[in-house]
Amino acid sequence: MKILVLNSGSSSVKYQMFDADEQFCLAKGVVERIGMAGALLTHKPHDRDVVRLSGEILDHKMAIEYVLSIMLSKNHGVIGNKSEIAAVGHRVVHGGEAFSGSVLIKSDVIKEIARCIDFAPLHNPPNLKGIRAVQAILPDIPQVAVFDTAFHQSMPEHAYMYGLPYVLYKRHGIRRYGFHGMSHRFVSNRAAALLGKPKAELKLITCHLGNGASVAAVDHGKSVDTSMGFTPLEGLLMGTRSGDIDPAIVLHIMNKEELSMHEANTMLNKHSGIIGLSGVSSDMREIEEEYENNNRAKLAHDVFCYRLKKYIGAYAAAMGGLDAVVFTGGIGENSAMVRRHTLKGLEFLGILLDEEKNSSPSTDERGICKPESKVNVLVIPTNEELVIAMDTKRIVEESAAAG
Repeated sequence: MKILVLNSGSSSVKYQMFDADEQFCLAKGVVERIGMAGALLTHKPHDRDVVRLSGEILDHKMAIEYVLSIMLSKNHGVIGNKSEIAAVGHRVVHGGEAFSGSVLIKSDVIKEIARCIDFAPLHNPPNLKGIRAVQAILPDIPQVAVFDTAFHQSMPEHAYMYGLPYVLYKRHGIRRYGFHGMSHRFVSNRAAALLGKPKAELKLITCHLGNGASVAAVDHGKSVDTSMGFTPLEGLLMGTRSGDIDPAIVLHIMNKEELSMHEANTMLNKHSGIIGLSGVSSDMREIEEEYENNNRAKLAHDVFCYRLKKYIGAYAAAMGGLDAVVFTGGIGENSAMVRRHTLKGLEFLGILLDEEKNSSPSTDERGICKPESKVNVLVIPTNEELVIAMDTKRIVEESAAAG
């Protein structure tokens, strides 16, 4: 079964074509600068070189038409006919409280995704554009929505509620939702497989560390807490986001600097975090290059690791134990320095890092703790697109079986 996976952004569409039966990516790419001059399609079949095509791509419908054209291309394609595409799976950022899992897209689902625009105004609208474009181009092909928030809908009420007037939750849905759900779900499942135990027997802390970063406590296969909250701004220090902050600071700065709400939002999301502290970069690789020579770069790195360490300790306490810590995402998979600095001092939890394994340049799934470590430490590359493809396959097959 061939599944097309789409991640539609405001001016881009990322895509992958999967042979879902083999769990194999046939081709992937991205359309960038949609609606702007110099729009570009970058396409990589699994067995051929990258190809780049520029053109006038005015909207998401035209972008997806470009994607389908190159998928059918004699020189660059991986399918012979559109009819080979069994279904399309969409990444949808926010599903609110309505969706605790992936769903077949119907009119009521589209309405609910639209209702969640208030929660994700930068993400849900382009996600909907991608869905509607496929409806127009491939009207008879089933589509599935896979939500970034769904995995965290298993959190108990005491974990997702804020200390605000309860009426704000009832009126406006103000609560913790969490994000990166597909990644936390994927790596927690892979961790169980690597450890040779059912996920229902494990207490895991999964650390998705990239320009956006979050931690999740996964107890017996279910998310019971996560660091991102009502928005992806809460939690860890991130590339350009502040993470946890005293809310009164925002009011104070808005007053002192005479900032509008839009300006304050931009400050917290675009000019804070690692770039704000370091003044060097939002890229952890550049921060680590400057670590020994630049005090502010060192500060940004130390704050990042310290906050992550605190969350690991807190989530071990919340679950009443810990079997493994999992690192994933661009930083989590590649920065031995972040892993080392984060886990230093957590020996009391039973975490004993093997520095030789930790420093290995391997990109494979692997354990990086000593044999006598009571808590396993794993590095697992994430694959959110595969989660979307496999959910789409399952839901389409279940729908067909149900008639």
